[in-house]
Amino acid sequence: MTYGGHARAIAVLGLPLIGGHLAQFAIGLTDTVMLGWYGVEALAAVTLGSSYFFVLFLMGAGFGWAVMPMVAAAAAERDQTSIRRATRMGIWASLIFAMLAMPLLIWSQPILLALGQEAGIAAMAAEYLRIAGWGMIPALMVMVLKSYLAALERTQVVFWITVLAVLVNAGANYALIFGNWGAPELGITGAAIASICTQIVSLVAVVAYALWVLPQHTLFRRFWRPDSEMFRRVVRLGVPIALTNLAEVSLFSASAVMMGWLGAVPLAAHGIAIQLASATFMVHLGLSNAATIRAGNAYGRRDREHMARGGKVVIAMSLMMSLATIALFLTWAEPLISLFIEPDDPNRPEILVIGTGLLAMAALFQLVDGAQVMALGLLRGVQDTTVPMVMAAVSYWVVGIPASYVMGFVWGWEGIGVWAGLVLGLFFAGTLLMARFWGRSIKAVP
Repeated sequence: MTYGGHARAIAVLGLPLIGGHLAQFAIGLTDTVMLGWYGVEALAAVTLGSSYFFVLFLMGAGFGWAVMPMVAAAAAERDQTSIRRATRMGIWASLIFAMLAMPLLIWSQPILLALGQEAGIAAMAAEYLRIAGWGMIPALMVMVLKSYLAALERTQVVFWITVLAVLVNAGANYALIFGNWGAPELGITGAAIASICTQIVSLVAVVAYALWVLPQHTLFRRFWRPDSEMFRRVVRLGVPIALTNLAEVSLFSASAVMMGWLGAVPLAAHGIAIQLASATFMVHLGLSNAATIRAGNAYGRRDREHMARGGKVVIAMSLMMSLATIALFLTWAEPLISLFIEPDDPNRPEILVIGTGLLAMAALFQLVDGAQVMALGLLRGVQDTTVPMVMAAVSYWVVGIPASYVMGFVWGWEGIGVWAGLVLGLFFAGTLLMARFWGRSIKAVP
């Protein structure tokens, strides 16, 4: 396949995945915007609570992401049985993780207080998590089934199911946060209930589609029967992905905790800036998922040359997106931040000043953030996850988090320093992971 052919194939596969990730992001964006209208303290609490939730969620998502290259490779080999087995055991692993995580979500307040958060903000975040935490169970099942469908190149339906979730979440938030349409005004509790409703609707939709369109895989027939050999394979691939996710998301969650030490207004500004940076990251993540599927398919066929060409193309596409984002964040920072703040909010001037500085730092890490997630996508396609896990842990925990603390608090750079540590951690990760894929992993493919 030519480079142009690869670009077209990646676009056909990747654009719906990008759209799906952007739609998923819109769910969090809706929460941020509506709670920003409700009050700065509510926004700060959900920023903290959501960061806490997603640390656990992205760990559990490791098993769903493990399913993607396994199903892609099995599809290339036309092995229908392995497709069913990998998907089913991915759901098993995700459900076990969700049940283990539930106590940390239901009783989160002591943990948040131990992390040095303000008592009022920690109490509100814990209130949100006591309800929203139950959404972990359907959310992780949805992640596995979306990965299964995406690996079979049914990315359009992944997109439309996520769009449905956006609409449900927006409507439920509008009703339950503010008390519209005859609903009670529940504030942050309403946002939590809306989150659970959204996850349940998504699960019903994705299960219905899988049963209707792909009945040959019989995913849920005798679902209770264990498959120890495939379960071990999913866990062996999924645990390093889960810990890699933990390493990365903990870098960002640690930054939220550190911003919380600076007060509710800096934390709210951080929440807005991280939402904007996350929106652009969704494009890289969609391309990374496409890279995993394409590399997994080439891996199943043992086609190294095809994989190398596709890898170069998808990295170039990510690079072009990074350059466009850098220009946007440097020239349109204030108008973008203003979208999240009420015009008469007394904290508006301070949030704009802090948020503009944070977006300038976000522009700096676009290149390295895109590089690390593209490398991870390619490495997962060839089912190389253990060494990348170590590389990510070193980059984020040994380099990124300590650098954020030193630059933010020891050197006194405050929010800018915290985000400078993010840039440094992502730079190390991008460099090490790219070297791993091109220097070793791809050469191991026959």
